[in-house]
Amino acid sequence: MKKAEDIFNFSETSDNCIKCGKCIPVCTIHQVNPDEVTSPRGFIDLLGAYQQGHLELDKTAKDIFESCFLCTNCTDVCPNDLPTDMVIEEVRADIADKFGIAWFKRGFFFLLRHRKMMDIMMKLGYTFRTCGFSDDTKRGGIIPRFRMPIIKSGRLLPSLGKTSFLNSYPEEVAHGGKRRVAIFIGCLANYNYTGIGESLIEILSQLGIDAFIPKDQLCCSAPAYFTGDFYTVETLTKKNIAYFETFIDEVEAIIIPEATCSAMIKHDWEVFLTNRGMHDWAERAHKLNKKIFMATEWLEKKTDLKERLAQKGKTIEETITYHDACHAKKVQGVHQEPRNLLRQNYAITEMSDPDRCCGFGGVTMQTEKYHFAEAAGKPKAAMIKETGAKIVSAECSACRMQISNSLHQEEVDVVFKNPVELIAEALRK
Repeated sequence: MKKAEDIFNFSETSDNCIKCGKCIPVCTIHQVNPDEVTSPRGFIDLLGAYQQGHLELDKTAKDIFESCFLCTNCTDVCPNDLPTDMVIEEVRADIADKFGIAWFKRGFFFLLRHRKMMDIMMKLGYTFRTCGFSDDTKRGGIIPRFRMPIIKSGRLLPSLGKTSFLNSYPEEVAHGGKRRVAIFIGCLANYNYTGIGESLIEILSQLGIDAFIPKDQLCCSAPAYFTGDFYTVETLTKKNIAYFETFIDEVEAIIIPEATCSAMIKHDWEVFLTNRGMHDWAERAHKLNKKIFMATEWLEKKTDLKERLAQKGKTIEETITYHDACHAKKVQGVHQEPRNLLRQNYAITEMSDPDRCCGFGGVTMQTEKYHFAEAAGKPKAAMIKETGAKIVSAECSACRMQISNSLHQEEVDVVFKNPVELIAEALRK
């Protein structure tokens, strides 16, 4: 496979930076590690030097380029619309090629490429979870009983469902036959936060919309993309595109209750394939996009769900606050839609900075650079506490994993729920 520097023009991005500094105050890594080197400006300067042969891709450079959270805050404010996140994603492929990928990541990405093996591993994990973990039933998580490789003791991790969402339902779930949508569930919602998919099915049932659950769907490939494992990205992307094409004309939409998965499918697949010169596949990905929606986006715009919820009135006593996931608001422009649905039954108290990155940052950030994720999570937990809300919501399970742990570490008595779970609860009242 060609190197990223031979495919993407890092120097052009570096040359187009006017050094205005607007990206600095919003940069997640710079907020917790205030060093010009680990800032958007620093990243793209170093990438330009790398392509020009003035910077060796050594362990120091590797450490720098793996420190970006890929939150896209910098691209959101850049007056030249520089794709800083994209160039960092591209150089991480060179890093993976030169230094290799850690054994635990290789194993994880192997499982993402092989759904049946993942099913078996997750089933075993559920069966034997009490051997190494204690349950936190309130937050829906598990805590390691002792220090484990790559996992800090005392850290809250997502629990495992007894049965995955994809294995809990038939492929066709009929609700009247008048309308039909497909569900792409995402790995965390499939294996860990299974109440998300259950709630989405419940909502569709109330609306009389049939649910098609494509059983051969694979991971969207976001974890591999952010890590630089482009073999896994290409494999999963092409298999999913070919599979989606077999049913896309038979459904109104593919709805996804996960911001990261939706952004990967709707935006990053096409970008990745275009950057690798696979223009025919990029065009196929582009054709799918008109039917790809985040779940709340589609429910708010394409159904009468808001009106149904309004008829029930403010039936829920708990106040909620809403976190804007980076891949929802910044990448897809989805932020008012979930609020429009939720405020029909819940009182919403906004955070002082609802779209500040929670600090998830991907597999590397959650393992080898967890200290950065932990530091980024503390101010988010403080913001949530200040609202006085009892529930924090976001349509992203990566954010859920990170924020739940941050709340746990800071001892903030707030629970996390996906908006579709809250909507389903309101419909039951």
